[in-house]
Amino acid sequence: MASLELGQAIQGEALMDSYSRGNPSARRIKRVRWGRGTALFLAALYFIVPFYAAMQFCLQDVNGHFTLQTFTQIAQAPGFYSALWLSTQLAVATMAIVLILMVPTMIYVHLRMPRFRRVMEVITILPIVIPPIVLIVGVDGVTPLWLKSSQWLLALIYVVLAMPYVYRSLDAGLGAIDLKTLVEAARSLGSGWVSIIWRVLIPNLRSALLSASVLTLALVFGEFTIASLDGWTTIPVWIYLTPTTNPRINTLVAMMALLGTALVLMLIVSFDRKSHLRRS
Repeated sequence: MASLELGQAIQGEALMDSYSRGNPSARRIKRVRWGRGTALFLAALYFIVPFYAAMQFCLQDVNGHFTLQTFTQIAQAPGFYSALWLSTQLAVATMAIVLILMVPTMIYVHLRMPRFRRVMEVITILPIVIPPIVLIVGVDGVTPLWLKSSQWLLALIYVVLAMPYVYRSLDAGLGAIDLKTLVEAARSLGSGWVSIIWRVLIPNLRSALLSASVLTLALVFGEFTIASLDGWTTIPVWIYLTPTTNPRINTLVAMMALLGTALVLMLIVSFDRKSHLRRS
């Protein structure tokens, strides 16, 4: 019996080898999977190893022992809560303004002016090309005094900086759905444009809107140049300017912001996969 089982196993392996030799697509799929896994593993190491080293530095005391004292020191650091509250306000305002402006514009361009998409791509890439220092100097030169002294000027500037990322997220989301069919079906049922956008298109653009929101959130919580030149203490400015006796505090705040953004992105990816599985 043992020899029979061994012979069957050898025969099965031989059949698999002959199949892979006769079917090059099987070998290609295997190579692609191995290559994809290797690339993902190297990318994970590229991000995880520095993050682990930074967290190890933050959560160790002078003697090298693990401690949570740094978290309590963050709560006692001067100006932390005000900087966090300012960054949160700016993030919420920026996300609201940029989505209110970009969603109807992108829908109209995809429906009525598809040739204008190339022009929009060039326009929305300009905030990446123009240096932030040039942008804030130009804005301060033409902004009225009542707006220059307000924190909401930063939100308006962040709207411009977030346009490239929001545009590409929405463009990918609109390109993945049959926009004309959905709009014509809703119009034939008597729906207005507000109802079409709110009840028909936004549910289908949910993953694109979430991606655009997270990218805007990461931009606001990571931007330093414009906020510092404009004289506002956001979280990145606080990390750089706040004098602390323990440098682990500043590093831990930066790592917490990075970890929060990564967790939100992972939640969006898992949520998008679940929605696709439910539809299928």
